[in-house]
Amino acid sequence: MRMGVVRVWLPVAIVAGGLIVIIATGGSETGVEGGAGIIGAGLSVWLLNVIFRVGVQGERERDAEDEARDFYGAHGYWPDEAPPPDRAEPAPEPEHPDEHRRQPAHPHRSPARPGTTARRPPRRP
Repeated sequence: MRMGVVRVWLPVAIVAGGLIVIIATGGSETGVEGGAGIIGAGLSVWLLNVIFRVGVQGERERDAEDEARDFYGAHGYWPDEAPPPDRAEPAPEPEHPDEHRRQPAHPHRSPARPGTTARRPPRRP
């Protein structure tokens, strides 16, 4: 209940205070400026509460994902999946574990620019 007071009723009270200032001054220029500043402060309190709640929700989702990854590391399958059937033989190893880290086929060709020769930087006089 106390957090509901901070999240909802505190910004409402601040905005209401700004409206009261505007009404109490009879809508004078100074009263409208002061009341608008107070209303802006109330809206800022509300927005900070919204941003905080979004951040906390992200933390909860991240914690749940970390727990799922720990479960996967320990058991070999995700918590929301059925356990896989036991295999008698392990999966074969790939011939090249990482295709992107192989050496280029030709030593004078640049791996970043296929079809072109490697260039040296120009000489300076």
